[in-house]
Amino acid sequence: MATCTTPSSLMLTHAASSVHPQDLSPSLRCINPKPLSRTFSLYPLVLRSRGRSPSKWVDANLQREAKSRSYHVVVAALAAEVEVAESAEQKEEGEGGDGSATNTITAPKPKKGKAALPLKRDRTRSKRFLEIQKLRENKKEYDVKTAISLVKATANLKFVETVEAHFRLNIDPKYNDQQLRATVNLPKGTGKPVKVAVLTQGEKFDEAKNAGADLVGGEDLIEQIKGGFMEFDKLIASPDMMPKVASLGKILGPRGLMPNPKAGTVTTNIPQAIAEFKQGKVEIRADKTGIVHLPFGKANFPEEDLIENFLAAVKSVEANKPSGAKGVYWKSAHVCSAMGPSIKLNTREMLDYRPQGNP
Repeated sequence: MATCTTPSSLMLTHAASSVHPQDLSPSLRCINPKPLSRTFSLYPLVLRSRGRSPSKWVDANLQREAKSRSYHVVVAALAAEVEVAESAEQKEEGEGGDGSATNTITAPKPKKGKAALPLKRDRTRSKRFLEIQKLRENKKEYDVKTAISLVKATANLKFVETVEAHFRLNIDPKYNDQQLRATVNLPKGTGKPVKVAVLTQGEKFDEAKNAGADLVGGEDLIEQIKGGFMEFDKLIASPDMMPKVASLGKILGPRGLMPNPKAGTVTTNIPQAIAEFKQGKVEIRADKTGIVHLPFGKANFPEEDLIENFLAAVKSVEANKPSGAKGVYWKSAHVCSAMGPSIKLNTREMLDYRPQGNP
């Protein structure tokens, strides 16, 4: 066993004179070990020479070895010296100071844009909303008449708010037999003017204009829509125009304006379709989670008119129940104003509700 107190004792005179830095690999050439004051042993180090007899222990008289073996001795000594230096530095860092290792904690980068906005559960409501929220009891189920009265009481903004209904149904629209798409004629209208555009040609062109359509066109209107023209609320098309309208699917589809026979926007009786949408015909459609969102009036409507429109929407959803829907069809129902809290309804009472004076 050969021990030494300084790493310089490993650099032999004969070896240093015969090994040059350019003969070493780049990884060994960049080694710059720090001097150590500790004693270390090279007992476990075994060196083998190519084509020679078994290993020999490193001894203090390595300077007498042959020139061919000096390269291996220097390389092995440098490697051992680097390992000992690293372990000694790590141990000194652990023992230094108060004996506890210090970990540097980097502060997270500040978020920007939408990521910096608070989560929905952390947002605070306005004073107005907190005040009107006290008008109803949380998680309580109301009857139709009381719920409509509360909606009108919570709609206290400067503009006239829209009254909405939200029905959660026991359907999964990803299956074809559980999709819901229909229309309903609201008896008292929506309270909102509807701008109707018609795509047709030939004799029906004049019929659409006489029926009160706001926009009437053919291929010229299709080109305008491709260019970004979207100043209409409903788009009605005659069946002979549908092959040409198909190119507008990517533009009209995401906006819910693509003509569809189920929605009543693809028809041969264009004057009747225009009149129905002008009077308050709305589309009922379940989103991908099985919820129907439906506006059925304005907050300045009388309670009786809102109840009548609401019951018409409920009957239409019930009548168009998908064939694949099983179990309890109605999960929950809520009504609310556009900027107010939701009010939960008793679904059983809602389905059996009859206005006063009606049998």
